Amino acid sequence: MALIVDKHRPRSLDTLTYHPDLTDRLRSLAQSGDFPHLLVYGPSGAGKKTRIVATLKELYGPGVEKIKIDARVFQTTSNRKLEFNIVASNYHLEITPSDVGTYDRVVVQDLLKEVAQTQQVDQSARQRFKVVVINEADHLTRDAQAALRRTMEKYSPNLRLILLANSTANIIAPIRSRTLLVRVAAPTHDEICQVLTVSAKREGWPALPVLHQRIAENSGRNLRRALLMYEAVHAQNEKVGDNTPIPPPDWEALIGHVAKEIMDEHTPARILQVRAKLYDLLTHCIPATTILRTLTFKLVALIDDDLKPEVIRWSAFYEHRIKTGTKVIFHLEAFVAKFMRVFEMYLMSMDM
Repeated sequence: MALIVDKHRPRSLDTLTYHPDLTDRLRSLAQSGDFPHLLVYGPSGAGKKTRIVATLKELYGPGVEKIKIDARVFQTTSNRKLEFNIVASNYHLEITPSDVGTYDRVVVQDLLKEVAQTQQVDQSARQRFKVVVINEADHLTRDAQAALRRTMEKYSPNLRLILLANSTANIIAPIRSRTLLVRVAAPTHDEICQVLTVSAKREGWPALPVLHQRIAENSGRNLRRALLMYEAVHAQNEKVGDNTPIPPPDWEALIGHVAKEIMDEHTPARILQVRAKLYDLLTHCIPATTILRTLTFKLVALIDDDLKPEVIRWSAFYEHRIKTGTKVIFHLEAFVAKFMRVFEMYLMSMDM
């Protein structure tokens, strides 16, 4: 059974419900004879992927929805084999090179070169080029981005790239200058409420404006998260009203528990217990940066205002370490130890 976030996802530009100016802009790009490389950026849950899929349908027609998953093996210069999954149709490919870590340059170089050197299979296709959608483009290494830039220059007649990113800060300037930047802003609370109302009507659920507003506010303007929260409310309660509690995601509840454990005891034994829970979150595919940010917000809510700037400063420090390092558990554990030390020093200063 499909989740409503997938079941009710708009499939075309005409069915998108917010950012109408952006929808018109994407439609005009798709209908023009010169479709550019795109860099689409914005926060998680803003609808970047949905808009790009709808744009591809405008470019190629309904055939772009007939997708399959191909498992490919790439070989590094050190003869290491990389297994990599590609979502593909006859007209486009969707890849996430950051899945292979520091070897992403191999995937970008080999795969894009192969795609760019092949002609469009469907001779009746509206466009002669293929599109490659690259997820998490802001997580690509510098080497991979340099390879991407060379590919964009050399194979532009047969290939168009659509890069999806949360921010342009980590995208190198040569790529930004060769793409059309498209910002997808997070939906407002009212726009999220409108989407929830439409979903309720389709599912036969009662329209509850107060509940919709509460979910919109708790979602952090993340539409995907709002829909998942809305479905969780109906799955866990037989009768749903405006005051029905909104359950947090399991991983978020666990991080809240970890924050309380950190506050209760500041010992090496407690750090080991917390480490085990952090490992559990990582093995369930919760990104390390998400864990760190959520843990920081939970801890900040439990401490005095005087200490908050110091904790946030160290959180930013270890978030940078996570992004530039490899063993993320080391940096998460280091943040926990640093918080305990800073909190202990603060308590000692208060006792003096």
